[in-house]
Amino acid sequence: YPSGNLAIIVTQERDQLICIVQEDELRTAKIRALFQSDGRSTCYYPNGDEWINMSIQGGQYLDQAGNRVRRWMWPNLSPGPHVPLSPIFISLNRHVGVRILAQDKIFISFLAMGRQAKFNMGTKVQVSAASQLPPPARLGEDELLLLAFRVRILQLFDRMRGCLNFPSSEQWNKMQPPTYLMTQAVKILELCMAADISDELRSAIRAIVNA
Repeated sequence: YPSGNLAIIVTQERDQLICIVQEDELRTAKIRALFQSDGRSTCYYPNGDEWINMSIQGGQYLDQAGNRVRRWMWPNLSPGPHVPLSPIFISLNRHVGVRILAQDKIFISFLAMGRQAKFNMGTKVQVSAASQLPPPARLGEDELLLLAFRVRILQLFDRMRGCLNFPSSEQWNKMQPPTYLMTQAVKILELCMAADISDELRSAIRAIVNA
């Protein structure tokens, strides 16, 4: 961002790419969106509530009250009649926008100081009619909270190291968390979406890892 805060991270984990959009904040690395090359993506409202959620089957668009406004299926994965996707464009903030045109055309655009960068995180995932997707890993409330607090503690330790390295400067405030912590935060958010837990607990866990 023009402020110097990190806006977009693109990292590779094993055989897939992960794109993370962060909010323009100095002391926190709040996740506003994450996109994965395996077809899973999620965008969040500024308060952390889910905005758009996509999988290899399709996606849904929620309003700020949590009500589903739109739902669609990718045409190559639905054997019968399907709900088509009308193009979607949202602004995560004044610099980052997301445009969803098709399964393989999901664009993240960044505009600042008269220059633009664009990333296509869409993918074409083929699933045969006879195949079944593996069930997502499901954890209990206690396990999810423990994982979230573990990441938060590691984030605090990282900030302490930054403070020790730069004791007379505020430069450590601008340092971003290590990539492995960002990846762990993303995984916890994914597990929350798959788990059978309350919306209040999901919000609490998002607040912990994004604090």
